[in-house]
Amino acid sequence: MERLVPAAGVARSLAVRERLPVWLQVRCGVEPRTVAAVGVVLVAAVGFAAQQYWSGRPQPVTAPAVVAPVPAPVSASAAAPGAGGARIVVDVSGKVRDPGVRRLPAGSRVEDALAAAGGVRPGTDTGGLNRARVLVDGEQVLVGAPAQPVPGASGPGAGPLSLGSATVDQLDGLPGVGPVLAQHIVDFRTARGGFRSVEDLRQVNGIGERRFADLRKLVRP
Repeated sequence: MERLVPAAGVARSLAVRERLPVWLQVRCGVEPRTVAAVGVVLVAAVGFAAQQYWSGRPQPVTAPAVVAPVPAPVSASAAAPGAGGARIVVDVSGKVRDPGVRRLPAGSRVEDALAAAGGVRPGTDTGGLNRARVLVDGEQVLVGAPAQPVPGASGPGAGPLSLGSATVDQLDGLPGVGPVLAQHIVDFRTARGGFRSVEDLRQVNGIGERRFADLRKLVRP
């Protein structure tokens, strides 16, 4: 029987392979199908790694548009000045179009009282009236009348001086009250929003018990 002789190149490869260690012969003898499978796995792994890298890169973020808050609807009562707050009662008399008692928001001024009474009558002299003065509860705004007489003066109409509306000059005319103490009284009235009672005079700097006893019957809140 004729024996087949392998080609020289194949024979040389087989000879070299037989001289290699067994573990290396096993590795070198990997079949093409295995190599193809390993290649597919490697390609898939590289593709997965590339996809992860691409998806994990920083993404530009667009800032949300700023939306202005919608103002809450204002009720009719809240829109009115002083609505729901403290109120004062003043008597507006003299040369105004509609004299009488008026209820105004706390913190109102003489000008507001005049407007509530319909305004001053034409031709009325208001030079001695401080329209910017803050009103106090229970006071009287007298328009177009002579200045309130100082207590103790002779003549009709003399009476207690209003601590809520008296000027520094009028307070200066009280017995034992000079210009400095008169200014203290006005400052106290401004800081506290008026005098609620004659007893509040005790809290004014410079008024002791003896001076208060001399003044208590000459003034009113």
